[in-house]
Amino acid sequence: METDFNDTLAFDCETGNYHTFCPISCVSWLYQKIEDSFFLVIGTKTCGYFLQNALGVMIFAEPRYAMAELEEGDISAQLNDYRELKRLCLKIKEDRNPSVIVWIGTCTTEIIKMDLEGMAPRIEADIGMPIVVARANGLDYAFTQGEDTVLAAMSHRCPSLDASKVYQSLPSEGHLKTPVVDLPAKGSLPIKAEQGLHGNGETQSKGESNGALLFTKGRDNSLLPISGTTPSLALPLKGSRSGLGTLSGLERSGNGSADHPPLVLFGSLPDSVTRQLSMELKKQGITVSGWLPSQRYTELPSLGDGVYVCGVNPFLSRTATTLMRRRRCKLIGAPFPIGPDGTRAWIEKICSVLGKEPIGLEEREATVWNTLEDYLALVRGKSVFFMGDNLLEISLARFLVRCGMIVYEIGIPYMDRRFQAAELALLEETCKRMGAPLPRIVEKPDNYHQVQRIRELKPDLAITGMAHANPLEARGINTKWSVEFTFAQIHGFGNSRDILELVTRPLRRNHSLEGLGWNSFVL
Repeated sequence: METDFNDTLAFDCETGNYHTFCPISCVSWLYQKIEDSFFLVIGTKTCGYFLQNALGVMIFAEPRYAMAELEEGDISAQLNDYRELKRLCLKIKEDRNPSVIVWIGTCTTEIIKMDLEGMAPRIEADIGMPIVVARANGLDYAFTQGEDTVLAAMSHRCPSLDASKVYQSLPSEGHLKTPVVDLPAKGSLPIKAEQGLHGNGETQSKGESNGALLFTKGRDNSLLPISGTTPSLALPLKGSRSGLGTLSGLERSGNGSADHPPLVLFGSLPDSVTRQLSMELKKQGITVSGWLPSQRYTELPSLGDGVYVCGVNPFLSRTATTLMRRRRCKLIGAPFPIGPDGTRAWIEKICSVLGKEPIGLEEREATVWNTLEDYLALVRGKSVFFMGDNLLEISLARFLVRCGMIVYEIGIPYMDRRFQAAELALLEETCKRMGAPLPRIVEKPDNYHQVQRIRELKPDLAITGMAHANPLEARGINTKWSVEFTFAQIHGFGNSRDILELVTRPLRRNHSLEGLGWNSFVL
């Protein structure tokens, strides 16, 4: 096949029919990630059937989610929605006692104009428990956008932190200006901290080695250094009325001050993967202040002016917009940490913004690529076609091009080009580096037209939704369910092998069948 190089990526939009899961499926991984939460899906029997089949959890397992089933009386406004939802929330509080109840709106609540946002604050005040409203309904483009909606809603519940008043100088200057502090209130008692203090007022077990420090409680209930001791930042105590969040999670350097602004990462990943990415950044001298979502609702990270945020998944554009516009955070636009090349670019971008010099990333990436050589030999020179399903297509295509594959087309249900600008630039750079043709990117593809193009191009592999896998297999096209990449651990250096394991599995399976002489379907 003759390769035709384009100067830039070509974008098309077909606005056609495509098939994907309902976004309320985000409950399946978010209720496990946020351990002290309870998800209440407000919908019809159809929503309940979908959750029951998609999640596959029996009722006696007592999962932390439930259905508030809408009936004819609810839809015709014959029943009082407020009273019914309050009754359900009180029962959830009595039976499970979570830290937060998350209402998941559906298509039906949108159609009948159910005022969930208006009822939630009243019920929250009545039962004394936080209620977060997220309209993760089927009107979105992809099922992964359900998580985006929940995180955007949850970001409003994060504590406030105005880091711009603390970090007045650039990190590259090597120091932070000490903020102006008020004199201690008359009669306030000094507090001794042997190794420094966390933002919640608890003593830290490891920290400065220059002896004990003395702090006192100020007028705004914050910790202030007593004259004659080492200067330190004023940290509001737990319960402070100053409106500022704590700096807990920031590690202190030897002189008692953090050497970079707070960094919060957003995106739901397994705990093992979040630890891996946090450790990779720690090797570069960067401490992650928190994750959104956190493992517990009570441990949500502090957000505000001067706090830097960075995403780990390409389908979180609504969350990124909310963090910038509503919480005044600074977004780090980076490629996503999928594959060795993406993880390295992600870390390098964060380092450049926070004034750190990357150390050992080139060698680390090369080592990972060497460990993948047995898989690379299987995919090198093969072609792949993305039909589009979960919004991970751009990142996966970039990684497979780097592995030596040719990507004919990238179908994607929806794409925020501003949020994925760094990923698109890395895709274009990778194609030119590998001598591969730039793929065609089709937004909102028409599946009927895609099937016709697949029959003409005859790719070695089609990454598709479950609806088209069997028909394509019957026509001799190797397929892989795109939903598997959503639930697999694909982020970071250590999980690159898992991506190639998924990609090569149909190739290896059919190669084994050909060895047995099974190379045709019987219709």
